[in-house]
Amino acid sequence: MSFVSNSSDSSHPSLSRNIQSEGSDPYQIHSLHKLNSSILCLAANFQYIFSGNQDNDILVWDKKTFELKATLQGHSRSVLALVYAEDKQWLLSSSGDSTVRVWSTITLKPVYIIDTYTETCAGDLYSIAWCPTLQTIYIGCQNTSLQWYRFTPAASASESGTTTPNGTVVRKAHKFFDSYPQFERRPADLNANNPQTPNPYLSPEVPRLEVPSTNVIESEHFGYIYCMTVLDEREFGVTLATGSGDETVKVWRCTTLGPSLIHTFECNYGAVLALVAHGETVYGGCQDGHIKIMDLETKTLVRSIIVQEGIDILNLSLIDSDLYASSANGQVKRFSGSFDCTASWRAHDGIVLSSLITGRTEDNSYMLVTGGNDDNIKVWNVVPPLPRFRSSSQEDAIPSDCSKLGGDRISYALSKFVSIPSVSCYLTHREDCRQAAIWLKKCLTQLGAKTQLLPTSESGSTNPLVLGTFTGNQGPSNRPRLLFYGHYDVIPAPPEGWNSDPFTLDGRNGYLYGRGVTDNKGPIIAVAFAAAELLYQRSLAVDVVFLVEGQEECGSVNFSSAVDKYKDQIGHVDAILVSNSTWISEDTPCITYGLRGVIHCSIEICNKLPDSHSGVDGGGVAEPMKDMINLLSMLMDKQQRIQIPGFYDHVRPQTEAEKELYSQLATITQKPASYMASRWREPALTIHNVEVSGPNNSTVIPGTVNSQISLRIVPDQKLEVIAGSLCQFLRSSFSDLQSPNEIRVNINNPADWWIGELDDPWFKALESAIHEEWGLVPLRIREGGSVPSVPYLEKAFACHAFHLPMGQSSDQAHLPNERISLNNLQRGKAVVAKFLTKVAEIR
Repeated sequence: MSFVSNSSDSSHPSLSRNIQSEGSDPYQIHSLHKLNSSILCLAANFQYIFSGNQDNDILVWDKKTFELKATLQGHSRSVLALVYAEDKQWLLSSSGDSTVRVWSTITLKPVYIIDTYTETCAGDLYSIAWCPTLQTIYIGCQNTSLQWYRFTPAASASESGTTTPNGTVVRKAHKFFDSYPQFERRPADLNANNPQTPNPYLSPEVPRLEVPSTNVIESEHFGYIYCMTVLDEREFGVTLATGSGDETVKVWRCTTLGPSLIHTFECNYGAVLALVAHGETVYGGCQDGHIKIMDLETKTLVRSIIVQEGIDILNLSLIDSDLYASSANGQVKRFSGSFDCTASWRAHDGIVLSSLITGRTEDNSYMLVTGGNDDNIKVWNVVPPLPRFRSSSQEDAIPSDCSKLGGDRISYALSKFVSIPSVSCYLTHREDCRQAAIWLKKCLTQLGAKTQLLPTSESGSTNPLVLGTFTGNQGPSNRPRLLFYGHYDVIPAPPEGWNSDPFTLDGRNGYLYGRGVTDNKGPIIAVAFAAAELLYQRSLAVDVVFLVEGQEECGSVNFSSAVDKYKDQIGHVDAILVSNSTWISEDTPCITYGLRGVIHCSIEICNKLPDSHSGVDGGGVAEPMKDMINLLSMLMDKQQRIQIPGFYDHVRPQTEAEKELYSQLATITQKPASYMASRWREPALTIHNVEVSGPNNSTVIPGTVNSQISLRIVPDQKLEVIAGSLCQFLRSSFSDLQSPNEIRVNINNPADWWIGELDDPWFKALESAIHEEWGLVPLRIREGGSVPSVPYLEKAFACHAFHLPMGQSSDQAHLPNERISLNNLQRGKAVVAKFLTKVAEIR
């Protein structure tokens, strides 16, 4: 079912791309017109479209025939906001007359009139929101106050029929009539020349209610409250977001006692004129043409979209992952879930003052309805985007009843996880990474963990950590605590070479195919289900703490600083479990006890000249490419020995036990023992690429040449010493060339080596669990690659890490057709469950 939300009823540069295709714009299917009346607000239910007008009326239009069915009269000033309360079948309207009116959408008659608190002189009521859980109307006022009225049987009975004394209504210009926000606190203008006129439409039989003095928060904003939206039934209850002329969005936690402020987002791009929300995300349309995307869980501004500089964004509407932004220049733009502009068209000759998206039940289609100051309502056909993952607070991450899925909740959960293209190295997938974190948090919560997202930067420019704790329900209170580390980000998956969509889980011949199934989404799901299964059986005698990052594939940016910051929330840790590698064969289980470290280095040589033609300048300039080739050739001798002074001084000698292990592994893998040793326990240098400026053809002398190299380091080499020696060697060797060119050397994303403790009781427990499940003694192996976070976590929590590979050697991690055996996934879960049971006995 499609998700639809509308702003009318419910710090970074823009990185969005225009990728419109011809004919992609929505087309107009009808227009509705009322002379000399701007359309200030819209609402809809299954039967009607309601339009609030400048001339004080609410028009009721039939959704099927687009005929005018009724005119609701009662307000004495412009109708500024409309909201449909589906649970009550009410239409709520607010006006410049300082009242909120409640109408029955069945009879189209008034039900209540609600006066704002009379002592505050609320002025124009720019925004309203309805919360069905609390049966409460929230009201955003011109005088900067936030007011609310809660419907209870007692309150309605006691207040029915009472009349609030009429006072002077403060009239100030508002956003629809060329006003701009007031940033300073100031009292209402009691001297305004705006006498109250009798209302000929006021029926004495309509119950009149009043907001009590206890239901008013004054001057929390420093400007008019232009917009608000309710996020009902979130994990923490009801949340209200309000946007104001003071350039902020305030977030409130709401209870029966009223709202309490929990956070303020500083938007800094003019008044916030429109809000719409979905899940944990709030979108704010600003006066200066920016849309701010705010994450409620991490309380960070995660993105800024520039719609059009200096043009007010007056309304926002959502359908699934598509966001429609309506502006003061008459334009409507559509943005995809990755914030690319996919459509743009002129909807009105004047200002687009209101918009909403609503469905048509007769043909299951959707309409975008827009209202403008050109006196027109336009109805546009819109199509929900192609299936794309978007987390919703109302949806389960995994089915609670898996009978329809053959009981395989693991495969179902993994299919959802894989469907999110959480590619961390591309900025265009930053929102996908955030959605993956939101989904994983919800999945762990549903399985029984206490969860939260932890921001890794104040700007939201890096992906959040997912923290989830399964608290044991057996044993003493001082249970062992195991930290499981994983990563939800993946590397890119170009379609070339894949036999199926890399982001659609495909089961074939006992294997599950998709990007991330073995690295690292599959193991994360298996470990989560192992902990949940023990918890459900009331036999979880350890606390299992999940710490899952979203930047591992691009160097674990900000991971260590975030862990340091949130160490108290993570808590004490006795051991660390990782599952981020594969076996060395197809049918023999393994346990990994060592990883090499890595030092990435970028080298740039330039001559400060533009690219030139070899036929013109060849021989006349010092060519950076020649310098680069000469420099790289100095790094190794003819026997492939690295020439950095002292490089091998601290390499740990190979023991007899290791030699015996490599001989055993050589028999299994059919590869020489020396090959296994050089892959795992010997340092190495790799030249990854050489790139040039200019068009990269055979006649150009490039003015700049770049190269990427890496060093793999092993016990007991010191990371900082080797990195410093590498830089010094490159600079001194370049100096020996006596070249007039310049060199720049940078170290990027270094990671230390790691070696496990084979005699640790936790290692023995893991080895025993593998043996029990597979009936084979696991092979002790090392990996030539690096997992930057493992050695850091060991140091940070002063405990040992243990590495359980789950996949097979042919799993194609980082390659096309990445896969994992369904048998390995299920038995990997069983191994973890056995391991958790065994370590509970360790004291």
